[in-house]
Amino acid sequence: MTEHTTHTPGDSPWVNPLRDPRDLRLPRIAGPCSIVIFGVTGDLARKKLLPAIYDLANRGLLPPSFGLTGFARRDWTEDHFRQFVKENVQQHCRTHFNEVTWNQLAEGIRFVHGTFEDADAFERLSNTVAELDKDRGTRGNHAFYMSIPPRDFPLVAQQLANCGLAKSNGDAWRRVIIEKPFGHDLASAKELDRVISEVFDPNSVFRIDHYLGKETVQNLLALRFANSMYEPIWNSNYVDHVQITMAEDIGVAGRAGYYDGIGAARDVIQNHLLQLLALTAMEEPVSFNARDLTDEKTKILSAVRLPKDLAAHTARGQYSAGWQGSRPVVGYLEEKGINPDSTTETYAAVRLDIDTRRWAGVPFYLRTGKRLGRRVTEIALVFKRAPHLPFDSTATQELGKNAIVIRIQPYEGVTIRFGSKVPGGTTMEVRDVSMDFSYGRSFTESSPEAYERLILDVLLGDPPLFPTTQEVDLSWKILDPIEDFWSTLGQPQPYRAGTWGPQEAVEMLARDGHRWRMP
Repeated sequence: MTEHTTHTPGDSPWVNPLRDPRDLRLPRIAGPCSIVIFGVTGDLARKKLLPAIYDLANRGLLPPSFGLTGFARRDWTEDHFRQFVKENVQQHCRTHFNEVTWNQLAEGIRFVHGTFEDADAFERLSNTVAELDKDRGTRGNHAFYMSIPPRDFPLVAQQLANCGLAKSNGDAWRRVIIEKPFGHDLASAKELDRVISEVFDPNSVFRIDHYLGKETVQNLLALRFANSMYEPIWNSNYVDHVQITMAEDIGVAGRAGYYDGIGAARDVIQNHLLQLLALTAMEEPVSFNARDLTDEKTKILSAVRLPKDLAAHTARGQYSAGWQGSRPVVGYLEEKGINPDSTTETYAAVRLDIDTRRWAGVPFYLRTGKRLGRRVTEIALVFKRAPHLPFDSTATQELGKNAIVIRIQPYEGVTIRFGSKVPGGTTMEVRDVSMDFSYGRSFTESSPEAYERLILDVLLGDPPLFPTTQEVDLSWKILDPIEDFWSTLGQPQPYRAGTWGPQEAVEMLARDGHRWRMP
């Protein structure tokens, strides 16, 4: 098997993260390395991280000299931990479970018992990765995945520094992977960055936003910049407004301890939706390497302007009891672990404007919520009406505005909505129709799961899909004034579970002469 060199951050052009840029017919394969997961018994690790690592191995994208170490307070033996990994891989992996792949992966699995306060546990961790270097040939290359609450980041980082695991040494690298949220406001984000940067080299810090690993998010770049038909109309001359939606049909789903006090805006808008806005609105980058992509996204986030009247152009809500599908569900305040007086929003919507020549006068509407009509994430560019319609008014009564809709989940693809003549009859009648592209129908190869792509990028040292410190700070600068305003308002407006949010969100768009799409 050919060994592939690790990519230096920012130096190589962006390509399909699972393909070698020197020959796109070849996969990109990580070099000798290991990954240490803190919080390995949590939901994220069980349902996403461990299956993603197995799927990478099953696709042949991890080397034989790979190690996986779990760190947790459970008093487990390594055999017990291997069985735990196997059970979760079998339950959640996306590729076929292969005993040969599993056996090779299992040989490199280790477990360290301890708490984050236990310095001796981190010494055992240091000895464990040294053993992997010796027995598995990982060559001192180790990534540390912090699948833990943000409050524990500084402690774990300092413990890694104290036992000599944080700094790269010669050709051997050390990297840290941080899950969102990156702070809870600008001040805390800056403090978190300061603490992490004191321990790890800034180029070795990877902030995970799993939405950026989704196939359709990256296809947005292909749609815009690989096709000449879209770029001429991707601006304020033709676009009326843009809607970016992330709707969930679930409630807090056992995350009450995390979610209450955080809310929909901090949980989703600050990271996922503002990143989608930046990718939708940015100018064409010079290349698709990390530096050039970041430059263009940063320009957009710097140009975002908040509405002057936050009361009129923001909305927040909190779901009440209702029906989700065919079953009754309780309201947010009745969820287990939620303070019955909580003012945390489970729905958030904001209007943002972008002060650039391309987007002047085009409002961007961002919304997210729990217990909404169905699970969907999409970006919709809604176009202005044609300046003149040479038809009788009765012929176009059912004609709406043209739209390009990029569906990110669950049915990945692109829909184009346009007007077409209704067949039959002697009169002209125009009605909306849709032309649909679906990944599932158009490609035979399955898309890698977002965490597969992002974990592989970390092991390769390839950062295009990871938000930078500057992007994180700019996102908080956008959201903090909105959160400060909302903190003066008291209880969010209730909306019934299974509906599409509070009435004030409908009124927010109606003031501008628009209405929300029904995905």
